Amino acid sequence: MSIKRIEPGKRMSGAVVHGNTVYLAGQVGEGTSVTEQSKSALAEVDRLLAAAGTDKSKILQTLIYLSDMSTFAEMNAVWEAWIDPANPPARATSGAPLATPDYKVEFIVTAAL
Repeated sequence: MSIKRIEPGKRMSGAVVHGNTVYLAGQVGEGTSVTEQSKSALAEVDRLLAAAGTDKSKILQTLIYLSDMSTFAEMNAVWEAWIDPANPPARATSGAPLATPDYKVEFIVTAAL
């Protein structure tokens, strides 16, 4: 089975396609609020999924990390407006320190082609 790397870099690829599954690198967004960062990161998810030949209706699972769990409702408002309501994926959300103090949310997505 072939492996296709999308936007490979020195440290990681933006996405990797193996068989009929797409694995995205963790996506963080720009902005100062969880709302802004969530919208920005999910736009990147859309872009990478399109580059792989799929879309958010095919997301199988999303892992979400918040630097502060008190922003859970704020992130959920963006998430619920973004997901395909007919095809919600499996999802888990955890609190965790992220790569820099500026990052407030990170999305890790696995999707089908």
